[in-house]
Amino acid sequence: MHSGILLIEFGSIILGLGLLGRAAARFRLSPIPLYLLAGLAFGEGGLLPLGASEELIAAGAEIGVILLLLMLGLEYTAGDLVTNLKAHYPAGLVDGALNALPGAATALLLGWGPVAAVVLAGVTWISSSGVIAKVLGDLGRVGNRETPVILSVLVLEDLAMAVYLPIVTALVAGAGLLAGSVTLAIALGAAGLVLFVAVRYGRVISRFVSSDDPEKLLLVVLGMTILVAGVAQQLQVSAAVGAFLVGIALSGEVAEGAHTLLSPLRDLFAAVFFVFFGLRTNPASIPPVLLPALALAVVTAATKIGTGYWAARRAGISVKGRWRAGGALVARGEFSIVIAGLAVSAGVEPSSLGPLATAYVLILVIVGPLTARFTEPVAMWWVERRTAAQKREESRHYEESEAPVADL
Repeated sequence: MHSGILLIEFGSIILGLGLLGRAAARFRLSPIPLYLLAGLAFGEGGLLPLGASEELIAAGAEIGVILLLLMLGLEYTAGDLVTNLKAHYPAGLVDGALNALPGAATALLLGWGPVAAVVLAGVTWISSSGVIAKVLGDLGRVGNRETPVILSVLVLEDLAMAVYLPIVTALVAGAGLLAGSVTLAIALGAAGLVLFVAVRYGRVISRFVSSDDPEKLLLVVLGMTILVAGVAQQLQVSAAVGAFLVGIALSGEVAEGAHTLLSPLRDLFAAVFFVFFGLRTNPASIPPVLLPALALAVVTAATKIGTGYWAARRAGISVKGRWRAGGALVARGEFSIVIAGLAVSAGVEPSSLGPLATAYVLILVIVGPLTARFTEPVAMWWVERRTAAQKREESRHYEESEAPVADL
C-alpha cells in the first residue's frame, strides 16, 4: 500500500513539473519560480502536504545538485578557466564586493550571526548561469560584443564556487578553525590538482572515459561523478565541488557527448531539487521576511547592473552594451538555492533563511529577464532626457548672458 502511494505521489510530482515547465516555456519564462511555488504548495503548511515520497524527493534533490555542478564543469575546459581567471579577475573581485556584501550586511542586521552572513552573501552574489544563458538566447544576443564579458563574470563566479562551497560546508557543519582550515586546504588542493591534471592530461582522461556507445558513456560519467561527489562529501569538502571538478577534467568530444546525454537527467533532478527546497519552506514564514527580501533584491539588482556596466566598460564596450551587460546579470536562481539549502539542512536559521532565500530568488528570477530586456532602453532614455535638459539649461543661461543690459 505504502509503495503504491509513493509511486502515485512521485509520479504526480514529475507530471506536474512537466506541465509547469511547458507553461513557463510558453511564456518564455524560467520554470524555477514555478517549481519553488509547487514545493511551497505541497510542503509543510501548504495546500496538500506530501508524506510518503519526501525521502525519495530528498535523494533526487541531492542528485540534482550534483548534476547541476557537473554540467557546469562540462561547460569549461581547464585552459579556459585559467585564461579567464588571468584576464578578468578584477571583474570577479568587483562582482564579489558589490554583491556579496549586501547579503552579509542584511544577515547581520537581522541578527542571524556570522555563519548566516557568509551564507546569505553567497545567495546574493552568484547569478543564475542557466537563466542568463536562456535569456541571451531568447533576445538574440549570443553574438553581441558584451556577451563574452557577461560569460567571463559567470565563469569567475563558478570558479569562486569551488572555493566558497567548502568554506560554507565547514561553517554550517560547526567545524572549528583548525578543521575548517583543513577542509579548505583539501578543497583548494583538490581543485588545483584537477586543474593541473586536466591541463596536462585531459586528453588521456577523456580517452579513458570515451565510448562510442552512449549507454556506456552515460554510466561511466554518471557513476564516476557520484563516486567522486561521495568521496568529497566524506572529506567534508562538498559533493557539489567534487562534481564540478569532474566536469572540468572532461573535455572535447567526451564532454560534448556527456553534456547531451546528461542534460535531460539534469533538468529532471534539478526540478526535483527546487521542489524539495520549497517543500522544506513553510509558506507562512515568507510574509515576515518579504520586505527584507524585496529590499535586498532591489539593492543587489542595482549592484549587479553596476558590476556588468563596469566590466563591460573595462573591456571597451559601448555605453549601450554596458547597460545590456549589467541588466543581463541580475537573475539569481539555482546556485542561490543550493547555497541556502546547505545552510537550512544544517539548521542555520531554518525558520528565516530558507524563506528569505526563496522570496529573494522568486523576485529576481522573474525580474532578471525583464532587466535584461529593458535596462538598456530605459537607461538610454534617461541619459537622453538628462542631456536634453542640460542643453536647455545651457541655452537658457546663454540667452540670459547675451541679453542687453537695461539702461540705468
